[in-house]
Amino acid sequence: MPQLKSILCPTDFSEFSDRAIRYACELAETFGAEVHLLNVLQDYDTVAPGLGESFAPFTEWLPELRKQSEEQLRKQPGPEWASKVAVHRSTSVGPPVDEIMKYAKEHNIDLIVQGTHGRRGIKHMLLGSVAENIVRYAPCPVLTVRERS
Repeated sequence: MPQLKSILCPTDFSEFSDRAIRYACELAETFGAEVHLLNVLQDYDTVAPGLGESFAPFTEWLPELRKQSEEQLRKQPGPEWASKVAVHRSTSVGPPVDEIMKYAKEHNIDLIVQGTHGRRGIKHMLLGSVAENIVRYAPCPVLTVRERS
């Protein structure tokens, strides 16, 4: 069985991510691994160029968004895990899938634990699936954690 030393758990601070963080922490405790929490701030200037004409450019929002992300990450995974697992927290900016793949490679991640919103149909088609693309392109195994039905 492969050794798990580092587990990456990307988070968007949703209930789906919270569930995945619990799984990641339980696995980390069991295998003596460390948990890496990553929040990716989507760079909307690259997604929708020209919006800066009517809205403040993303770069003006970025310092506040980064501060909010770091504050939220400090609250994760919760005090019950403080003495049980080592947790590394990071915020990055860019397309979520690209940033998650980059982080996994740079930190030699052994497993990605990713929550999924479980969208179907038109919502899935319009919004895409970060989890689905992580499964496709990850440099390591991926565990997706979905909402119970």
